[in-house]
Amino acid sequence: MILEICVDSVESASAAERGGAQRVELCSDLLEGGITPSAGLIAQVRRRIGIGLYVMIRPRGGDFAYTREEFDVMREDIRQARRLGADGIVVGVLDEHARVDVERTRELVDLARPLPVTFHRAIDMTADPAAALDDAIRTGVARVLTSGGAANVLQGLPQLSRMVRATNERIAIMPGGGISIETLPRVAEGSGASEFHASLRSASASPVEFHKRGVHMGEIRDREYLRFTVQEETVRAMARALQQLTAQRAGLGTR
Repeated sequence: MILEICVDSVESASAAERGGAQRVELCSDLLEGGITPSAGLIAQVRRRIGIGLYVMIRPRGGDFAYTREEFDVMREDIRQARRLGADGIVVGVLDEHARVDVERTRELVDLARPLPVTFHRAIDMTADPAAALDDAIRTGVARVLTSGGAANVLQGLPQLSRMVRATNERIAIMPGGGISIETLPRVAEGSGASEFHASLRSASASPVEFHKRGVHMGEIRDREYLRFTVQEETVRAMARALQQLTAQRAGLGTR
């Protein structure tokens, strides 16, 4: 089984590797659900880790129907990610009807080759994730990251299980959205998936001693004085839990 950790810094990427993750999804601005990281961040993470590095390609927060200009940015960002040593690309393009934009996604998949592409949780914003899965498969992506169209993976578990069966091993279904050490066993057993995506970030206080009250750089009050990072110990605990689940599956398969 594969554990992918969503990260937005060099420190978190390194912690994910030390903790035993096989892959990271590198983003910026996780408060928006993740957007394309800078070239500098991609380059530094690539220099620091040896595990799989998948780069999010998303030019902004909000919806997933992009203008022609935004789509051109996505194309250029894929070229940059490839040049900087990414092992894979993460995209999600919908049309104005919230359906998978097959033509545009296929164009990005072709541009990314030979790197594999993950279709991210934009699929959870479609009216019918099961139908959208067929469209995603047509684009040539290697996997789909999904909560089963629900607010979190536990709520979407029945749909996730159906999606795993529906792929008939044509692509991978990677559950994500609310996976923790506590929920992992249930998600793994209930979905039948072999790849799992988790954030595992925790908040810590900023080391800055002076706090300017009443002045905010963004819409979240006092966000300037919090840092969110992935802790090695948390990743290690989840990696060990996943190893145990793998051993259990192997044992059942030999009976």
